[in-house]
Amino acid sequence: MKVRHALAFAILPIAIVLAILQGGTLMTRSYMDEASLQAGSALRLAVAALGGHLSRYEPLPALIADHDDIEALLQKPGDPVLRRVANDYLKEINGLLESSDIYVMTPDGNTIAASNYDRPATFVGQNFHYRPYFQDAIKGRQARFFALGTTSLKRGYYFSSPVEVGGKILGVIVFKVDIDSIETSWRGGEYKIFVADPEGIIFMTGSPEWLYTGVLPLDASRLARTQASRRYAEAQLRPLPVTETVYHGQHLMRIASDGVSREYLRLSHYMPEADWTVNVLLDTASVRTQARTTLIAVLLFICLTGLGGAVLWQRRARVVERLRLQEETQNELERRVEERTADLARVNEQIELEIAERRLTEQELRKTQADLIQAGKLAGLGQMSAALSHEFNQPLAAAKTYADSAALLIDRGRVPEAQDNVRRISSLIDRMASISRHLRNFARKPNEKLGSVLLSDVIADTLEIVTPRLKAADAQLKLHVEKQGLAVLAGPVRLQQVLVNIISNAADAVEGLENRDIVLSADQVDGRIVITVRDHGPGVPAAIAERIFDPFFTTKGVGKGLGLGLSISYNIIKDFGGDLAVTNHPDGGAVFRVVLAPAGIAREAAE
Repeated sequence: MKVRHALAFAILPIAIVLAILQGGTLMTRSYMDEASLQAGSALRLAVAALGGHLSRYEPLPALIADHDDIEALLQKPGDPVLRRVANDYLKEINGLLESSDIYVMTPDGNTIAASNYDRPATFVGQNFHYRPYFQDAIKGRQARFFALGTTSLKRGYYFSSPVEVGGKILGVIVFKVDIDSIETSWRGGEYKIFVADPEGIIFMTGSPEWLYTGVLPLDASRLARTQASRRYAEAQLRPLPVTETVYHGQHLMRIASDGVSREYLRLSHYMPEADWTVNVLLDTASVRTQARTTLIAVLLFICLTGLGGAVLWQRRARVVERLRLQEETQNELERRVEERTADLARVNEQIELEIAERRLTEQELRKTQADLIQAGKLAGLGQMSAALSHEFNQPLAAAKTYADSAALLIDRGRVPEAQDNVRRISSLIDRMASISRHLRNFARKPNEKLGSVLLSDVIADTLEIVTPRLKAADAQLKLHVEKQGLAVLAGPVRLQQVLVNIISNAADAVEGLENRDIVLSADQVDGRIVITVRDHGPGVPAAIAERIFDPFFTTKGVGKGLGLGLSISYNIIKDFGGDLAVTNHPDGGAVFRVVLAPAGIAREAAE
């Protein structure tokens, strides 16, 4: 037994050392991964800031190239008046856009006009034929380039565009953008950010001591390519002492600067449109310190746990006292359970009261919904009041005329003709009674249950209501209901209200247009009844389509609608267990699609 204990005590230190080493590695990896996620967010923000800053200016050279003053100057580059006009225009535009410089070059690379024409370091008279942005643009391509200005000695990003007149390239317009403001925002932060060109030379950085240093070896070929374009003018290029390693999938970079070597976690993103690589560095010293601190805390916890176990082992003699304490604790727990049970009983009573209140609220909500449906119908009737007034006044005027004629005919003894006039008056009265009956049925509050509704009857009743509105809009409703006897599970009055709302909106959409046809079709598709109403209006924009069924949302002018019609219609169809949606037809116009469950063939159709 003693041998086993001695062996255990001999192995224990080795196990502890191995656990510390393995735990330190795991902690460091965990904190490295977390730091990488945070640095990734900083990298995305830096890339977005650079991309957004440059994208503001990208289309501007092509726009300025089309200006009449620029084209006139390149057609007559020696004209002093045209040069003065172009210089003033470029200076004004440069001030408005807050760019660095704008200038115009002839096909030989000579600058003949610039926004800085009145400054000592003006570009006018300078030749930049060696710049890639000029060489690409003079060949008819839009170009981009970043470099240190050979005249201004200021860094910038260049956009260039050819100036083409009559199919011939007469010159190049160049737009230089200042990037110092973005670089300034990188200084003093938690992360070190720098931008490198394809040759690995740091062009932008929040650490000025790294500017114009290379993170890649500055061999002869890299220097030759850089010198050919004079990208950095006369700036002295030097290597940056860098050592790169990979630690469990994370790229680490060690940089020696001012006699101090620091290790950084590096994340990079290549921007193809600018041909840049944006890098974000995070000092790993804090990460490793956090890992060590956490490891020490874990070890302390383990030690304390072991110490607690030893204390418990030594106090086995106090088991009886512990049992007594446990009994007291159990009694206290039972008392608390009784108190909690009483609390739960009170909570249950409160919940029951809340349920009763919610049921009352639900009843009020249903009543309010019914009132909204009635308000939507009355609002629709109000909007059609002018057309309905015309629909009643026309028969009344005709009846008055027939009555006057009948009196004259009777006086003259022409009784058969007078009787014909009386029959016409009776027919007009029947027509007005039919319209009044449908309006009365439409306007009353529905108290109906879902049942089998014949579509042909609902469509006929709907036509009686919307015909005056269609006449007012000079619109024509075409019916495509080829299959007879279609019946749906719905309420007839509420389904009629939905169709009235949709057709009235279609009449509003086509009013005043050349094509004022509205098509209503119904058919059975995949076991469902589909009713579609299509107009030839302007359609429904995507932004409006997302909100078109919201309450009080309307695109009509003030006083022309409450924005309730489609919202009420949507809820009515949902109550029927169906669906209401709107799309745009490929040939133009909006298409409202009502999908309902079939209720079998109505008895009237079967007979």
